Amino acid sequence: MPELPEMENYRRMLNQKVAGQTITEVQINREKSINVNPVLFSSTVVNQKIVTVNRRGKHLLFHLDNGQVLLLHLMLGGWMYLGTEEDKPNRTIQVRLSFGHHHLYFIGLRLGYLHLYSEQDVQKELSPLGPEPLDPPFTAQAFLKLLGDRRGKIKSKLLDQEFIAGIGNCYSDEICYHAEIKTKRSIEDIKENERNQLYLSMKHVLLDALKHGGYMENPFFKGDDLTGGYNNLCLVYDREGEPCKRCGGTIVKEMISSRKTFFCPNCQK
Repeated sequence: MPELPEMENYRRMLNQKVAGQTITEVQINREKSINVNPVLFSSTVVNQKIVTVNRRGKHLLFHLDNGQVLLLHLMLGGWMYLGTEEDKPNRTIQVRLSFGHHHLYFIGLRLGYLHLYSEQDVQKELSPLGPEPLDPPFTAQAFLKLLGDRRGKIKSKLLDQEFIAGIGNCYSDEICYHAEIKTKRSIEDIKENERNQLYLSMKHVLLDALKHGGYMENPFFKGDDLTGGYNNLCLVYDREGEPCKRCGGTIVKEMISSRKTFFCPNCQK
């Protein structure tokens, strides 16, 4: 599932490629991927310019010049491709936004969605989300205060979008590995110095993943050599049975709250 680095990577590229362009046509192949009648969706979106694309947690917000917002959540298996009919992926397309001869394809939206909201309604929709971990106001002090006397496993809390927005299964594992903290540690057992390290690790991992285009491998456009660059840099996620690059131990996989979890039992305390 795309997480903060993947969605921020998309946001940056979308603002370079489609911001300021007018949507000339909409194709909806799966009505469940949208939240209003297809005719209303199309009539509201076609001939509108994309003013800018913002991100909130794992969501992208396409702001149109009529004040409406397209809210995207890719969920599990979702991705995007920008190109022509000639170079599009041989995959099922759920929704397509056209900009003349170029199209933005939304692929794998079986669980994800592209919903249409007013500016006011989209803010209500996103209001439960927690703080953005890369925003400057989210300091170490703010993180320590947020963590407070909460209970439960640290991995489960990092996955809680109402706690912190944007972290998912991959980066929760990578953050805990970098901090040398086991993903199943109870929050109440994590000391203050470890909490500070957890904060620093969160910043480091997310920024490093963003720098390398995230871990999702599907390119965003023909010639895209950035997207997916972090996949081979993951140190524990999806690396079961491989040697730990820090201590030489073996990476293991366990289930925590029905989520696949990868860690090194030797050097994560």
